[in-house]
Amino acid sequence: MGMSLEERVRSAVAALLHAAGESQTDLASVLGVSQTQVSRRQSGLAAWSLTDCDAVAGHYGIDVLDLLAGPTRAAEALPAERRRVPGRRTAAARAASADGEA
Repeated sequence: MGMSLEERVRSAVAALLHAAGESQTDLASVLGVSQTQVSRRQSGLAAWSLTDCDAVAGHYGIDVLDLLAGPTRAAEALPAERRRVPGRRTAAARAASADGEA
């Protein structure tokens, strides 16, 4: 038997985080929740709501159906400009660096 819908969403979110070079903290900021809440959703202790799925898909510029389809489809749908590029720092890394320079 294949993955459940909840497993597909958790796997898709993990794949998108990795492909975009973002952290759970980055995603939490977008969703307006804490990193702990994202972690609970990713570990299966809490569920991703449909509103969450819509927000995650919107953040990554993909259709929510691609997110629900699982990690392969979600990662393939991720626009090229959202993909991490080796050597390019993420927004969070740039912000942390700027804080350290102040």
